[in-house]
Amino acid sequence: MKISVRTTGLPLCRAATLPARAVRLMSTASHVPSGSSSPMAMMPPRFNAQAAQTTRLRVQQQHPSPPRLAASSTQHVTSSQPTSTTTTKAEPLPTGPTMPPGYTATTASLPTFTIPPVVTPSPSNLLLAQSIIAAFRRDGIIQIAQSPLQQKLCAEAMAASKRFFALPPEKKAACVDDRSYGGYIASGEEVTDGIADYSEIFTITRDHDVDDPRVRARWPCHGPVPWPDVGMREVMMRYKAELGEEGKRLVRLVEMGLGVEEGELGRWIGDGAEGQRQGGGGWHHARVLRFPPRNGTNGKGKEGRGIGSHTDYGLLVISAQDEVGGLFIRRPSREEKFANWERSAAGLREEEGGWVFVPPVGGTHTVILGDMMQYLTRNYLTATPHKVGLNTRERFAFAYFHEPSFQAVLKPLSGGVIPKPTEEESKNDEGVHYGTHFTNMFIRNYPDRITTKRLLAEGRYGLLEREELRTIGAVPAVDESSV
Repeated sequence: MKISVRTTGLPLCRAATLPARAVRLMSTASHVPSGSSSPMAMMPPRFNAQAAQTTRLRVQQQHPSPPRLAASSTQHVTSSQPTSTTTTKAEPLPTGPTMPPGYTATTASLPTFTIPPVVTPSPSNLLLAQSIIAAFRRDGIIQIAQSPLQQKLCAEAMAASKRFFALPPEKKAACVDDRSYGGYIASGEEVTDGIADYSEIFTITRDHDVDDPRVRARWPCHGPVPWPDVGMREVMMRYKAELGEEGKRLVRLVEMGLGVEEGELGRWIGDGAEGQRQGGGGWHHARVLRFPPRNGTNGKGKEGRGIGSHTDYGLLVISAQDEVGGLFIRRPSREEKFANWERSAAGLREEEGGWVFVPPVGGTHTVILGDMMQYLTRNYLTATPHKVGLNTRERFAFAYFHEPSFQAVLKPLSGGVIPKPTEEESKNDEGVHYGTHFTNMFIRNYPDRITTKRLLAEGRYGLLEREELRTIGAVPAVDESSV
């Protein structure tokens, strides 16, 4: 068995080559600035490779909850390839990421998981899956090593991003569609908790042609992506497609780690044969982001804030960031209860202590959880509150959202480690329609966008109650509407 371990973040751990029978992973707690809460340091466990080989007949479906709010985190990262045991050290990006000025936070020291190209129900993959679940429950975020192909596609996407945001304002402003929420979002246009954000964004929604029956039927949020040119479209869609494949593997690992049947989580995505035949599948989308330097803002938002505190909407968010740094997250806590699909979590504890800075690490993706993962697992896994601060230099990032089907009416999973519902919960839970949740979030974030105004003026919101919009893979049978 090969066990590849990269401890990442600041400070970095010293790498060493250890005996094949035992690998001890070590992680160093970050400095806690004065005035912030001091998380509990956790001693890393010992991983015995020989013992791991014998666990396949006795792996427990229920494992204890990991400690919360640990200042450092350590997990075992496994691969199914039977080779020698090694450890490797991840290097910080060359320019040295720094926390944005004006923020007080601990600094994350995260493990980097290497996931296999094909997820099979092997003992090593089961241990990997359980380690990922434990890391999500402890830290709310994990890091995934990029493959060489992903590193190439990420670099191309970042370069295309910089070219787009360097365009004249009038050319960027032309990339807007009044049916979908795809396209350009100017700095100050996005609103979080009633306050304008400084982020500058290009959103890549599901790209539906104007002749698609769902677009002609005026389904909310369905429409084309207004690309500035074919070149940008090709680059971004290649990277998005690759992240979609990574998302599928992560979904399968989450199923394994939770101890639920294969497909129990994936079925809500609609990526099966029927969903694909109908042009369905998950409402996967992406955001290409630019954050101006702290001293280069337009005065429309809150000083130093790129994006305010919030949770994301769906299942998994797979992100890449450049070397500058600006991402903050909150680790899971029993004291911080929220359910963004019931009541807005925007602005959650934004000015309070307890935030964790996630420094960029080259060659990795970060992964956090969204609202629907929290709902489906009955809060066993929770959405990760996060925010972005403006740094002294402009910053670029790419976020891919692996989502349920727009038409899915989700119901919580059962089995494995998923908590059992109370009688009252079972009686009153009518499910969550993801399309409605997504639409509500975008209306809230973009109240003045032309897309929101048309959606409301034409009564498109009411269409979300239609049966065809609540059946995965369904399309309008007959449509005489026009766009």
